[in-house]
Amino acid sequence: MERVIVTGATSMIGEALIEECLKHGISVCAVIRKDTARKDRLPEDPHLELVECSLEELAALPEKVTGSFDTFYHIAWGYTGAARNKSTRLQSKNIDYTLDAVEAAAKLGCKRFIGAGSQAEYGPLDQEMIGPDAPEHPTTPYGVSKLAAGKLSKLLCKELGIEWIWPRIFSVYGIYDKESTMVMTAIHQFLAEEETAFTTGEQEWDYLYSKDAGRAFYLIGEKGRDGSVYCVGSGKAKRLYEYIYQIRDVANPKATPGIGKKSYGVQPVMHLCADISSLKNDTGFEPAYEFSSGIREMVRWMKEKDK
Repeated sequence: MERVIVTGATSMIGEALIEECLKHGISVCAVIRKDTARKDRLPEDPHLELVECSLEELAALPEKVTGSFDTFYHIAWGYTGAARNKSTRLQSKNIDYTLDAVEAAAKLGCKRFIGAGSQAEYGPLDQEMIGPDAPEHPTTPYGVSKLAAGKLSKLLCKELGIEWIWPRIFSVYGIYDKESTMVMTAIHQFLAEEETAFTTGEQEWDYLYSKDAGRAFYLIGEKGRDGSVYCVGSGKAKRLYEYIYQIRDVANPKATPGIGKKSYGVQPVMHLCADISSLKNDTGFEPAYEFSSGIREMVRWMKEKDK
């Protein structure tokens, strides 16, 4: 890759991907929302160009940039957060946005389109490892829309003569994570010495640090195989209560986690671990961060920010 374009540039994974690309001397066009305060997350670099273009305007993106690109990363997704499954209609709009991104990629001369799928495309599977070929039975508007966007963008890429790859993201954590996640909630509460409340934490989940996720996406762009679906995770699972204790040990070793004070929600996902064997085989990806080392970086960053 020499010149790439990235939507969702200020997201946790988008920012990490851009940092990784710049580290390897790749020129990046970062697509951001107009007047977003999050653009301060992106580094100042002569090889980084910022272009304002909302998801609703993606069809006009080729008119907003100059020159051609070789790879298009479409990470942006509308209507996310805790309320992402409240409206099927709103979630379905992302399918059109994804197809707009494919058409923009073709007009910009890209030879490869890389989306950002989700483990939600599989639905609640009761199996220890989930690989690219696992059964797809999404049960939420978000999961169904991600699956439809992936399937239809693959067909459109074929029509337009460009390569297509669909990474499916599992549980990623990092400094720009959403405040509502278990990891961010736990860090904030432990640092503030607040009382915590968690379930018994028997779920077995797979967590990947955002910098590792950004590197995985970079390697997929460099070495991924056309037509592939890749599961993006660490490939290792622990019980949630183990992660909670690791967060406590870094943030506030004297705290007593409120394990078991909270009830499980409806249909909790008990197994969520990515089979990353095809990702490793095709790209050479290996996670560099252990969970605790990622948490240490997050805690340092939060303390610096609060000074």
